[in-house]
Amino acid sequence: MTLIDGRALAAEIRAEIAELAAETPCALAAVVATGEQATEWYLGALAKAAGQLGIGFREERLDSRDRTGTLERLEALSADRDVHGILCLTPLPERLSLAEAGERIDPAKDVDGASPLSFGRLAAGLPAFAPATAQAVVELLRHSGAALSGADAVIVGRSTVVGKPLAMLLLAENATVTVCHSRTRNLAAETRRADVLIAAAGSTHLIGAEHVRPGAIVIDVGTNETADGEMVGDVDTGAVQEIAAAVTPVPGGVGPVTTAVLLRNVVHAAQASQ
Repeated sequence: MTLIDGRALAAEIRAEIAELAAETPCALAAVVATGEQATEWYLGALAKAAGQLGIGFREERLDSRDRTGTLERLEALSADRDVHGILCLTPLPERLSLAEAGERIDPAKDVDGASPLSFGRLAAGLPAFAPATAQAVVELLRHSGAALSGADAVIVGRSTVVGKPLAMLLLAENATVTVCHSRTRNLAAETRRADVLIAAAGSTHLIGAEHVRPGAIVIDVGTNETADGEMVGDVDTGAVQEIAAAVTPVPGGVGPVTTAVLLRNVVHAAQASQ
């Protein structure tokens, strides 16, 4: 089994970004309404990576109870010419969905595909920013040498952040796509058909040896914290390592590529605004 090195791919993308950012001033605004540990960790990693690449980074801290203020701030950032990309971090204030927040983001600045309009354009095959995690999965599959055209791809998870947009991206690559979820009957029977298996359900070690076809490529999107603070994925890597041809580790797989893809989207948004 081969471990697919997300950090190496992220470094390649960052090198590409650095050249583009040197020619195009660009800035990302991250709207944060709650201070959960995972959110703070991602925010810090994003700010560090942006600084290293010469991309402006702005934190917009809002009250976790202020639904109206969050929407107003997103609208103001959409109108701000000095901001080229907007990221709305979850969890959001009470009674505010990501889709509702995304509706207030200018699609030209929607670098993480939060807007329903961005999703609609993606589904229609029109230019749009896909959620960075979904795009990162495709980048990793290409990096691994996966032959996507005609492949059976199975996604476990149907979120609007990963599962659904990823299905659209894989269809664009001419894969045959099945989306599984919590109501899927006999999950293992579905996943064992997959040439490419993506686990994005947010459930620790959901995918074991019985779920994987010999020689499959497995992408683990899960980031689940154990009781002792360890980060583990949706895939039991130890159980599948003798079966799969390749698998992404957690950490060091999808995460670094997601950050790199998001920052690349910011640069592309800045270029398009000129």
